[in-house]
Amino acid sequence: MNIPRIAIALVCLLASNLSYAWADCKAHPKNEWMKEADARARLEKEGYKIKSFKTSGECYELYGFDKKGAQVEIYFDAKTMAVVKRAE
Repeated sequence: MNIPRIAIALVCLLASNLSYAWADCKAHPKNEWMKEADARARLEKEGYKIKSFKTSGECYELYGFDKKGAQVEIYFDAKTMAVVKRAE
């Protein structure tokens, strides 16, 4: 049986959106967000080693390592940089 391509595309779209659906970041106007370069610099100063840093929904999302060398996935409020979700 052939699964329609639209169904496959829908499943892929939903799966790609699940990561930030679980991190409930407050929606702030984009002009209130900390600039991405400033956010990265702040996190590096705090000891994080950034492997990947991106916008995910209303959050900033970091994949990398904390100052102890533990692998982390952390979602931050894009305005305040408060941790919204952390997975290790």
